[in-house]
Amino acid sequence: MKCPFCSYPEDRVVDSRPSKDNESIRRRRECLSCKRRYTTYEQIEDIQYMVVKKDGRREAFDRQKLIRGVAKALEKRPIPPDKLDELIDEVEQIVHRKNEREITAKELGELIMDKLMLLDEIAYVRFASVYRQFRDIDQFYKELQKLFKKNSTPILNS
Repeated sequence: MKCPFCSYPEDRVVDSRPSKDNESIRRRRECLSCKRRYTTYEQIEDIQYMVVKKDGRREAFDRQKLIRGVAKALEKRPIPPDKLDELIDEVEQIVHRKNEREITAKELGELIMDKLMLLDEIAYVRFASVYRQFRDIDQFYKELQKLFKKNSTPILNS
């Protein structure tokens, strides 16, 4: 590592300790040439997870994109914001536990819908309608039948 003051390529570590957030290591270094001190931080390189879209494109896993999509489904529902964070955390943990660095958009969508179904059925149907691109009322009806079947509640036929 080059000294930020004189660009000399060698230094010595004077002090090393975990950062305040325990996510990195803070190191105080002293340049062997100019003797000035500076601080560096060492951290684990994030593993970039990719989402494989239907058309084969790959895009970086984006937590904020998940939050926006699920928040839209939860809009005006009596769900506290911390429940949204918990749901996204759970999904993210599942993605990070996978051995592969890729997940299909279908897998990710199904995972979110499974979590939403347990959290709020209205949000689940909203999310499913966008995710599965419902084109007519019959598709809504079929999704509702699944929910009623899961809850063992008969759906009325009119």
